[in-house]
Amino acid sequence: MAVGLLAGCALPPGGVGPPGLAQPEAASGRTAKPGWTLQRQAVAAANPLATEAGAHILRAGGSALDAAVAVQMVLTLVEPQSSGIGGGAFLLHHDGRTLQAFDGRETAPAAVDERLFLNEQGEPMPFMQAVNSGRSVGVPGTVMMLALAHRQHGRLPWARLFEPAIALAEQGFSISPRLHTLLAADATLKTDPVAARYFYRADGQPHPAGHRLRNPELAQVLRNIAATGPVALHEGPLAQAIVDKVRRHPRHPGTLGLDDLKGYRPREREAICHDHAAALRVLRICGFPPPGSGALAIGQILGLLARTPQGTSPLIDGLPDADWLHSYNEASRLAFADRAQYLGDPDFVAPPAGRWTSLLDAPYLDDRARLISGTRMPAAPAGQPGGLRSSWAPMPDQAEHGTSHISIVDGFGNALAMTTTIESAFGSRLMVTTDPGRSGGFLLNNQLTDFSFAPRDAQGRPVANRVEPGKRPRSSMSPTLVFDKASGELLMSTGSPGGAFIIHYTAKVLHGVLQWRLTPQAAVDLPNFGTLGGPLVLEQGRFPQATLQALQQRGHTVQQGELTSGAQALVRRNRAWLGGADPRREGVVAGD
Repeated sequence: MAVGLLAGCALPPGGVGPPGLAQPEAASGRTAKPGWTLQRQAVAAANPLATEAGAHILRAGGSALDAAVAVQMVLTLVEPQSSGIGGGAFLLHHDGRTLQAFDGRETAPAAVDERLFLNEQGEPMPFMQAVNSGRSVGVPGTVMMLALAHRQHGRLPWARLFEPAIALAEQGFSISPRLHTLLAADATLKTDPVAARYFYRADGQPHPAGHRLRNPELAQVLRNIAATGPVALHEGPLAQAIVDKVRRHPRHPGTLGLDDLKGYRPREREAICHDHAAALRVLRICGFPPPGSGALAIGQILGLLARTPQGTSPLIDGLPDADWLHSYNEASRLAFADRAQYLGDPDFVAPPAGRWTSLLDAPYLDDRARLISGTRMPAAPAGQPGGLRSSWAPMPDQAEHGTSHISIVDGFGNALAMTTTIESAFGSRLMVTTDPGRSGGFLLNNQLTDFSFAPRDAQGRPVANRVEPGKRPRSSMSPTLVFDKASGELLMSTGSPGGAFIIHYTAKVLHGVLQWRLTPQAAVDLPNFGTLGGPLVLEQGRFPQATLQALQQRGHTVQQGELTSGAQALVRRNRAWLGGADPRREGVVAGD
């Protein structure tokens, strides 16, 4: 089998590219990060201004949750392509005793049906046509979820947490090189009049890097949310502006209504945890349950990998070798087959064998691991947990996008991992404002395109992750906390953006820290790799030709491209917190 070597595959926002290589955000270069060591508390976030806002809140006596609210509001302003108040989020929180999973995932409007993304001929719409439409917008959940978590874990007043973002929105911030690169690469954002007036000059070119961008409309929106809570977003004039924006889309209007916004409720769920043996001790790796698919997929990948002879192989010259990459790839194909077969919103989809952890049971993984040999499997089938055949149709391959990740620990014993998103770069490309006379606003998500466009297979069997009213779409977001099983001590917080490749980016950091004993910065710096079930994708120019040839000999089709992760990680070692931020994006770590 020939190796497909695709040179220079830096893909534009929107995921256009060869199968298996579609990336949610374009690459914007690499900037070496030093790694950080903090003694008491730390914030790792995707933009220096957001990180500093979180650190400021911690120094003012705030909790990790307080800092997360401040970070998210600043990211809405300075990293609008990735997350914001118009999107959703998954939050794992640990207060030193109890682990909670707060689900702020968007929901489908009440008026949709499973044919939402089918055309008049019953065929799936072109993906980007669906993204850039009113149909793609789900009910935002981030603000209401954060408010719920703040009521339980906040130490500072809610309104105070908005002050850094309001000040930046009023005074302006300098457009970063990455934001400028993504604005220049995006072909459709400027078709929205509000976004065009805010992000672009009169000649249609984006404002240059370093340009001071002010957003008085967002400042006013944040003041209202600070004063009255999430009701300011989910009811009243702002809710009406959101509904109008969605329903008045000129080509493909959506059905989002005021009752959808008013009726949204975040969920508290039970985290998915599994044991993991590393460094002569047993760890507990905990992640987000369905509708999140990341924790289960990562648990399967790491569990299957540990059952192969190569699972504990060391790095060779600082890199994973072909034997390890082969075993990782085969484990990933099996995990992604189960993901496509079973995963969906647990309020609509029953777990296999009656519980989601059946996918992580030791006997089940033992059986699945026997499918991994020295050469590539011709096909990677979904398994049958409990020996029961599924009535679901597997979800067809489909692009997944966006996100930003935040990891925080405070001096009071609280810690969190939060992954937050508006899905595609710049979401649905719909920017909301309540006052056309003010510049700016915020972007709405395109989260509903995470549902399967094809609701059923040729035999009429339904896809678990099909569109249904009030349903949350399946997500790859993988906020992760790691504990020592014996003592319960928190050892690590991590996660990443990157669409479906989030699963691989997070698994890489976990394996790098827990098995290869790397610092978090060194683990994040490792070259990226992964598969969505098809080709094995390696980060462009990061692996030697001999590795590619060895993988070819095992039967793999190999592609190379820019894999633009944005991982953050905090790791507890020697009574200090070590921090790492991804050199592929703008993130930094700060604290005390």
